[in-house]
Amino acid sequence: MNKAVTTGALVAVIAVVGGLAYWAGTRSGSAPVAAAPAKSPAGSPPPGIAVEASRVVSLSLPQALTAVGSLRSDETVIVRPEIAGRVATIHFREGERTAKGDVLVKLDDSVQRADSDRARANLTLSKSKFERAEDLRTKGFISSQAKDEAENNFRVAQSDAELTEAKLQKMTIKAPFSGTVGLRMVSVGDYVKEGQDIVNLEALDPLKVDFRVPEIFHTQVKDRQSLQITLDALPDKAYDGQVFAINPLIDANGRSIVIRAQVPNKDGRLRPGMFARVRLFTSESKPTIVVPEESLFPIGDEKFVYKVVDSKALRQKVTIGARREGRVEIVEGLTPEDVVVTAGGMKLREGVAVRVANTPAPATPVGRNETPPPNKS
Repeated sequence: MNKAVTTGALVAVIAVVGGLAYWAGTRSGSAPVAAAPAKSPAGSPPPGIAVEASRVVSLSLPQALTAVGSLRSDETVIVRPEIAGRVATIHFREGERTAKGDVLVKLDDSVQRADSDRARANLTLSKSKFERAEDLRTKGFISSQAKDEAENNFRVAQSDAELTEAKLQKMTIKAPFSGTVGLRMVSVGDYVKEGQDIVNLEALDPLKVDFRVPEIFHTQVKDRQSLQITLDALPDKAYDGQVFAINPLIDANGRSIVIRAQVPNKDGRLRPGMFARVRLFTSESKPTIVVPEESLFPIGDEKFVYKVVDSKALRQKVTIGARREGRVEIVEGLTPEDVVVTAGGMKLREGVAVRVANTPAPATPVGRNETPPPNKS
């Protein structure tokens, strides 16, 4: 009984306190306050899709065509004998430099030397007979026919002597130009036939580079144009060169122009046969708009970028030119002060609000000494 009274009294007290609080709030003119929503943390970013962007600038770039080619020796030859014989001596070491006229190989010339001695002896006798016949003809002791026969025999003996001497000289094989000898394919004692390979000889400074460009650029290609090559085998350096020959015949199979240039090789690091990436400068520098390559996206056969205008993404169609080291030349569609999205564009659509997460910086200038790209758009 006492416990029930106590519980009832407690409930009554709680009800009275609640009523008094409600009456006090009503008297003061204030309504019950609902829980306030949580505030955003201080410094929270504004609304919009976060993207990275880059400012477009106009740069002065050298206009260039890009291609791939191969290095060739300035002069190259396979040394071969003109007369069959046995190798007597070899006067070079493989891989060493040799000068023009240096003896490379001597063949056994004993037979040719004997023939030469015989021919010179016949020449001496024929010359003596001819001189005697001239003297006798002057005195009228022999006929003109006898004198002519003596002269003819002298001329034949003279030719025989020259022929045998030429054969003797060809038993000694000399370097036709200065260069570096390759790997020999014969040994002392080998019998070699006419035209058999002995060793290759290469002139390595300067080197030639042969490459092709599409025929649509034939009006831009001229003699003495400068170029620059880089090599996958030597990625730490670019080499300058100059065009010195353009094939007047356009290749009907590939519809391309074959161009040959010279590249200095003072340090000797370049080697014939190397794969080369060529950048041919076709004109002087001119103002060009460049954007990062990652800002482009295709729709069908056309190229687009997203511009950031008043914190919104606007899709812009562009016409592109050459690609250079992660950058693309914009021929039409942008102005130098535009800002284009470089990252986060996959989430965008026309007119959506964007928030640039980085500070848009101008595109890095492209220098003439930069490594050329592998392809041209």
